[in-house]
Amino acid sequence: MLPQSFSSLDRKRRFEGIAESTYELIVIGGGITGAGIALDAVTRGMSVLLVEMQDFAAGTSSRSTKLVHGGLRYLKQLEVGMVAEVGKERAVVYENGPHVTTPEWMLLPIHQGGTFGKFSTSVGLMVYDFLAGVKRGERRSMLSVSETLKREPLLKQEGLKGGGYYVEYRTDDARLTLEVMKEAAARGAVLFNYAKAESLNYDTNGRITGITVRDMLDGEVRTVTGTKIVNAAGPWVDQVREMDKSKKGKMLQLTKGVHLVIDQSKFPLRQAVYFDTPDGRMVFAIPRDGKTYVGTTDTVYKANPVRPLITVEDRDYILKAIHYMFPDVKLSAADVESGWAGVRPLILEEGKSPSEISRKDEIWESPSGLITIAGGKLTGYRKMADTVVDLVAKRIQEQGGQTFGPGITKNLPISGGHIGGSRQFPEFVRKQADIGAAQGIDRKLAEQWAQMYGSNVTELFRLASAGSDQAEASALPVSVLVPLMYAIQYELASKPTDFFIRRTGSLLFNIQWTRKWKEPVMDYMASVLAWSEQQRTEYARELDEELASATQPIAQEQSEAVSLSQDSTQEKLSS
Repeated sequence: MLPQSFSSLDRKRRFEGIAESTYELIVIGGGITGAGIALDAVTRGMSVLLVEMQDFAAGTSSRSTKLVHGGLRYLKQLEVGMVAEVGKERAVVYENGPHVTTPEWMLLPIHQGGTFGKFSTSVGLMVYDFLAGVKRGERRSMLSVSETLKREPLLKQEGLKGGGYYVEYRTDDARLTLEVMKEAAARGAVLFNYAKAESLNYDTNGRITGITVRDMLDGEVRTVTGTKIVNAAGPWVDQVREMDKSKKGKMLQLTKGVHLVIDQSKFPLRQAVYFDTPDGRMVFAIPRDGKTYVGTTDTVYKANPVRPLITVEDRDYILKAIHYMFPDVKLSAADVESGWAGVRPLILEEGKSPSEISRKDEIWESPSGLITIAGGKLTGYRKMADTVVDLVAKRIQEQGGQTFGPGITKNLPISGGHIGGSRQFPEFVRKQADIGAAQGIDRKLAEQWAQMYGSNVTELFRLASAGSDQAEASALPVSVLVPLMYAIQYELASKPTDFFIRRTGSLLFNIQWTRKWKEPVMDYMASVLAWSEQQRTEYARELDEELASATQPIAQEQSEAVSLSQDSTQEKLSS
């Protein structure tokens, strides 16, 4: 079931009408946390509006390590409750969306003097399996030196004592967020990207009653009323609290994480690996679609979170980590194809290093009634949403409103996940590849679409039939045109950066594809979305800046100067 209210073609008309309703819940923030809250609330029967000042998932939720993982390292910090909760949630996220999440066996090499010893790793993984409720076929095993090297021959052999082998879950974080959004929209939630909550509105008693929203694409402003307002703005939650004059007590500590992408011809990693760095931190190296990506760094970040940048220091840190664990992989800076930087909105804990700060989530209520959710992990988004909406439902009832039942999202497929569960997915993909091939679509392409879009692939097949004439006129092959049409009509893609970064991930994992198709994609979008010349120029500049930041690390002092420039641009947009 695809939402009819998620098309960029009539976005302007729908935005102009948002003030006509009073919503039981208004959510500020369109990352995975906000998406989860919107879906949970709408499935309980609440009327929901969500606004996001950038594109959906443009902040932290498209810049993670792209793992729905249980947080093995939190055992070391004795955060047993977190490991148990997010460990169990991995399987829930997978079952509800097997097209955007897949099991990934992870190798944990054990070296003399490393973070994990052989005995502690064995016990730790056994406890991990128990706490996370890992199913029998995915439970850990301990490997000898020869078995470890058989799985990944590139590993450092000096001091190797063996390895632990366990399952994590790989995801496309941005597409996971989008699919949760689309399921919420299909069930009646109203959601807008490029819609900034510019101010909060109050009654004479100082209770929050709604927000004033600006459409960041054309400047239109609307005032919207809501019974409860939730601040799920991720790295920006403290800025929303400042608007509410309630930024007191606990606050955020932003930390930056960087990942690099290298072609498999340069770094032919066979197996996902979680490994020690020389300074005692742990880093992931993960093979994906002909590439290997490695991360992450963990440094305090005080600049503008809109577009954090990769510095030379970040790049060199990761390259040093690769050389340390994979000494026969002779990489230079020139071998790095692309990368991304993201910020984590953690809750400040004085005296702790970025890696030691807890990833736990917390909920705060201000005197005005604003509810803020901060911290947390991608894996725990559904559980976090359930807790927040429980509180929202309680407060609505206390104010004399309707009574809402418990959450139902635990066994609720997200958009694209309506295929009967993860066990059915391989057969589903095979059947859809047959259907696509019978329709004249290249079989491999049909299979890729089925894997990426899940049960929504039938709409791509329909667009392929309907768009054959457009393919000739647009200079775009079906393999590019159909996902682009789908992104515009069903995923609220409004800019080329939306398509290349968050709808396809190509700017991160296939940057040459982005460069090859960027001009014809912009031509098509400009035509169907009726861009002005000014918009086209601005959107082209944004895409070029994203390409540059993915491929050209800058010095630390340059990064700080660019951040000041971004602050100035944001102020202009808001004025």
